[in-house]
Amino acid sequence: MPTSCETHKPLLDLKKRMKPIIRVENLGKQYRIGRREARYATIRESLVQAAVSPINRLRRALNHSGNGSADSEGHIWALKDVGFEVKPGEVVGIIGRNGAGKSTLLKILSRVTEPTEGKVDLYGRVGSLLEVGTGFHPELTGRENVYLNGSILGMSRREIDRKFDEIVAFAEIEQFLDTAVKRYSSGMYLRLAFAVAAHLEPEILMVDEVLAVGDATYQKRCIDRMNQIARSGRSVLFVSHNMDLIPRLCERAILLERGHVAVAGPASQVVRDYLEDTPARFTDEDLSRKPRFGDGRARFTHIWLVGPDGSPKADHASGDDLRVRVRIQSHIQIPNAALALNVLTATGARIHSGWTREVGFPFFLNPGNQEYECHFLAMRLRPGQRMTIGLWLEAGDVVDCVEDALTFEILEGHGTEFFSTDRLQGVVLCNYEWSRVDDKTVPRSRDEDICNSSPAAHY
Repeated sequence: MPTSCETHKPLLDLKKRMKPIIRVENLGKQYRIGRREARYATIRESLVQAAVSPINRLRRALNHSGNGSADSEGHIWALKDVGFEVKPGEVVGIIGRNGAGKSTLLKILSRVTEPTEGKVDLYGRVGSLLEVGTGFHPELTGRENVYLNGSILGMSRREIDRKFDEIVAFAEIEQFLDTAVKRYSSGMYLRLAFAVAAHLEPEILMVDEVLAVGDATYQKRCIDRMNQIARSGRSVLFVSHNMDLIPRLCERAILLERGHVAVAGPASQVVRDYLEDTPARFTDEDLSRKPRFGDGRARFTHIWLVGPDGSPKADHASGDDLRVRVRIQSHIQIPNAALALNVLTATGARIHSGWTREVGFPFFLNPGNQEYECHFLAMRLRPGQRMTIGLWLEAGDVVDCVEDALTFEILEGHGTEFFSTDRLQGVVLCNYEWSRVDDKTVPRSRDEDICNSSPAAHY
């Protein structure tokens, strides 16, 4: 009788022999940077330009033949020499830092933009979940936008009719279905957009970081939906900064660095390589160059970890109070605002949050600079871990959000010297005890064991 490995081996061999459903060869995309917007020209300027154009073309040709640098000035390669294949039914994650070229790659594969060089072969119907909400009309109702957006994404009217009730139920906007979407909150808008896109049935699905919409319950439903899509046999390219999701949803992963493929292989291994090679940014207090989104009425400008005396520090000792100070620059007066500070793992899992609305802290912004401090009491985290702080500011709409504001290390603290540093054991530390149910002996806690035994006995 064949073993399970022998049973699955023909299927694996068949998958290897299958023709790729996506083939990318020597792909490159170049953008011109620093180009000023053209202004209207006078008749005189137009005549002068017409006269000198042949001379300028000749000069550029001579420069190009001489040193080859003239054509490269003011240009940047978002992608260069990218190549890979995706087999039918394969789910592949695309990871990398901001600016690595992930979104550009999906836009080229989705035919949103043309490549500068190289070739892309796609065999099958393509669905894209890129910028969620693209194709929504603010004056139309939710019902009308379901049909409009579904059509733009490639669904037939019959297909939309068949899935309409399921889309509306998934988005949880039944009572607002006949309201213009311009009156929706940002969360309602994103939920409806994701619901439409998530019910596509293409052979190839492109997904670009859209699973962070809504509250925790809705995010879980989005992840479950992506799991369902992944198990349905469709080929999926999935871009995400959440390193917990990539190994769960993807078989393989591709790491992009500065527009090039740095690593490609099993998802868990590629994620591990990426996290180990990502440097901690201990001294990056200035947030001016950080990726962010929001309407810009106010901006986070600086962030620090500080000690009890207010002096800056680079790391956190487990069990100590964690104090985080932020500076915000506001252009206008913003009453009834809210500030949230989130402590996350390196893979994006939220550990702690400090939210002004939750504790009833009166938060408002005046024009100019102001500083606020969040004080977490006795934060016990597993030593050896790397934590990230994300910042969120809202007042009706998102004012500013910096998801990767500061990174810091967790050091050993009092009573944590003998705890494992393995992140698979969890991140948050608390006292615990083991006991044998049918035994009359007194239960022993972890802390008591540490005090009554030698350090060599613990790992």
